[in-house]
Amino acid sequence: MFKRSLAILAAMLTSGGALAAPTPDAGEAQFRAIFKEMIETDTSSATGDCTVMVNKIATRMKAAGFPAGNIQILIPPKDARAGNLVAFWPGADPSAKAVLMLGHIDVVNAFRADWARDPFTLVEEKGEFYGRGVSDMKGQDAIWTDTLLRLQQTGAKLKRTVKLALTCGEEPGAYVNGAGWLAENHKDLIDAGVALTEGGGGDLDDAGKKIAVTVMAAEKTSVGYVLETTSVGGHSSKPRDDNAIYRMATALKRVQAVPYPVQFNAFNRPYFTGIAPRVSLAEGAAIRALLANPKDAKAAAVVKKNVSWRAMLGTTCIPTLIEGGHASNAQPQRVKATINCRLLPGVSVPALTASMTKAIGDPKVTVAAPAAAQAGATLNKSAIPPVTPSLLEPLKKVAAAVYPGVPVVTMQETFGTDSGRLIAVGIPTWGVSGLFRGSDAGNIHGLNEHIGVQSVMEGRDFLYGLIRAYADAP
Repeated sequence: MFKRSLAILAAMLTSGGALAAPTPDAGEAQFRAIFKEMIETDTSSATGDCTVMVNKIATRMKAAGFPAGNIQILIPPKDARAGNLVAFWPGADPSAKAVLMLGHIDVVNAFRADWARDPFTLVEEKGEFYGRGVSDMKGQDAIWTDTLLRLQQTGAKLKRTVKLALTCGEEPGAYVNGAGWLAENHKDLIDAGVALTEGGGGDLDDAGKKIAVTVMAAEKTSVGYVLETTSVGGHSSKPRDDNAIYRMATALKRVQAVPYPVQFNAFNRPYFTGIAPRVSLAEGAAIRALLANPKDAKAAAVVKKNVSWRAMLGTTCIPTLIEGGHASNAQPQRVKATINCRLLPGVSVPALTASMTKAIGDPKVTVAAPAAAQAGATLNKSAIPPVTPSLLEPLKKVAAAVYPGVPVVTMQETFGTDSGRLIAVGIPTWGVSGLFRGSDAGNIHGLNEHIGVQSVMEGRDFLYGLIRAYADAP
């Protein structure tokens, strides 16, 4: 399959006037070595180091023949572990805006005792890659790095400069956010007419059939609330009615019961419209019914069985952290719980705060949101770059070569990425990966993170062809 898709892609690139792709599977060993090194270098903020990683990648690129003068390591002054790498392959027209490949290299921490395999060892087993970051997002980082090397190694003569930015600090933690730091302090190095990053990709049904190639046109905003309640406490042998843990448990059950409505917008409606003909008959019928009437509870119940679809349909809020008590033989004096909400673009944070407070209905449980969120700081719809034919047409052409018969649809991503940090400084950014995943999304951030070997290898072909197509676009 890999050879067939790459052969078709080579023919497509040649007929379009660009340099033909290398022979099928050329450089796969190089790609696998990059991927392995990335996975096996711990870049979590708790126990890892991004600077170690980018120096390894820079060394590897130079050893492969990439010009040292086209690579820079940039480290925020206040965070020596938060190194970033920026590299470029020059285009023939210096006045033409560049194409940027953006990827974060930091990962969520992983504990060996919890995993079936060592999370910081790349394991290939029964058609799947396992390891922390294989899906989020070192697989795509390795493809981006490999793409730049392939352009150099084939002597690609493209109209536009192709840039690579591997950044630290996208995941919550101790690192300085590299994408934001570069956007604020080194925008000239990453400036581009189009930037691609994580988000989007491809959806598989439960049988492994490809449903759609997805393009992230917008993403949700993450807002964290802290609920807190206190009590005078006392000895555990003398129970009180105002036990703070019971009170918090009641508040959390009330948060769980809030009925967030189905909301379609210009970003998630095209996705559901596009996949309805390609899913099961029951799911397709439910999706069509919900598109016609978002208040159709029966249809919503069917569609929401898919956790990814549920997340895309509207605002979601769940508890993620809880802490309380101070001794095993004492009644708790203080209990805190963190609620993480994901909002569609344009949703009012103050209104959400008010509805959550009303749902809890207990003045002894305080609801605190970050100051910026209380001021209504969400991703503004008007700031989101429009999805234009110049973005979609090359993408559809390359997708047709690598994934014949699979439609391309725009979508509303359920999580946040670094794209907003680039959009804020005028760099139009979308989520495109070509990496297909099932409904569990590779268990990103969870145990035994995984992604299909075929998904990665086809994604490598797809992204290489797409970057070339954009770099040669008028």
